[in-house]
Amino acid sequence: MLNGRRVLLIIGGGIAAYKSLELIRALQKRGASVVPVMTRAASEFVTPLSVSALSGNKVFQDLFDLTDEAEMGHIELSRSADLIIVAPATGDLMAKMALGMASDLATTLLLATDTPVMIAPAMNVRMWEHTGTQRNLKTLRADGIHVCGPDEGDMACGEFGFGRMTEPDAIVDAASDILLNGPLKGKHVIVTSGPTHEPIDPVRYIANRSSGSQGTAIANALAALGARVSFVTGPARADMPLGCDIIHVETAREMLDAVQSALPCDGAVFAAAVADWRMKNSTDSKIKKNASGDIPVLDFTENPDILATVSQLKNDRPNLIVGFAAETDDVIKNATAKRIRKQCDWILANDVSPETGIMGGSENDVTLITANDVIDWPRMSKDAVAKKLAQHIADELG
Repeated sequence: MLNGRRVLLIIGGGIAAYKSLELIRALQKRGASVVPVMTRAASEFVTPLSVSALSGNKVFQDLFDLTDEAEMGHIELSRSADLIIVAPATGDLMAKMALGMASDLATTLLLATDTPVMIAPAMNVRMWEHTGTQRNLKTLRADGIHVCGPDEGDMACGEFGFGRMTEPDAIVDAASDILLNGPLKGKHVIVTSGPTHEPIDPVRYIANRSSGSQGTAIANALAALGARVSFVTGPARADMPLGCDIIHVETAREMLDAVQSALPCDGAVFAAAVADWRMKNSTDSKIKKNASGDIPVLDFTENPDILATVSQLKNDRPNLIVGFAAETDDVIKNATAKRIRKQCDWILANDVSPETGIMGGSENDVTLITANDVIDWPRMSKDAVAKKLAQHIADELG
């Protein structure tokens, strides 16, 4: 199953474009979401309205559409997917890809992406057998492009041979092999996410503004690389990741118990914004105002430190432990000290001052701190941060 996987489908201009409609359905049937991109030539064979209706998403066509650039720039569009499929991949598209051209939206996306790409070639048999096409195919394979097909059979032009676009179900099978056999296949990673709610009484609690969206993005990115993900989440507003083992908790103590129960694992990412304190003695009855106007005094005690506890395990310690340091002052200094104090391997430091809009927002601006390096990442979407982190984790655990 491709639950939660995001596919960017680039539809080229060939008679086989009609199969793209069936391909969208086949991908969705396996649980993937599809964002379609059409070349101008593709719209001569299938209508953008049909593609949009089937995919449930807007069709992207024009590179210089300023509205789209404001909503989702072509760079972000190219990197927000887990896989890019070009189907049909015409001889023209393959040639442009091999030469690194960026003459329209489709080719610009393909040049700008760091996402895996698979092509499903479709063209006349003579075009497929031409030395130029075969040279381009060799170049694309050397560049790491996955190739599915073409198949042998009758063609719309009346000829017979190799050049038919592979059937949609077979393309989806090939996509599944790419997505589910990634560099983290066989690895188990724990991800914590969201806030915790520490009860004061039955109707009040201590919490924070964390939405849980960064944790969800990280879980999705790790799963896209083939990892088995145990997702331990507090009461977050963000959607839950798909294809992961979801474990819901409320308090910091429950989160620690859930993490320890999920061990052993190969890696752990502690993205949750865990409350530092809880009530020493929360009440079973609602605290009432009294006639004298006395203000109740809340007696706090420290919550368990989940990151430090797991980092300092003698048995079952994950091979790689990643923490987050949400700071408002002296971000790098405080985050570096936190990494050493908690004994985790990496810390992602971010400035959550109100003016940054990071806490609860759609973007993040992080610095990766390890024992040997301090690496600034540019401000980017939380999905992009997650993909970048997931790849670093895959490189480390691989």
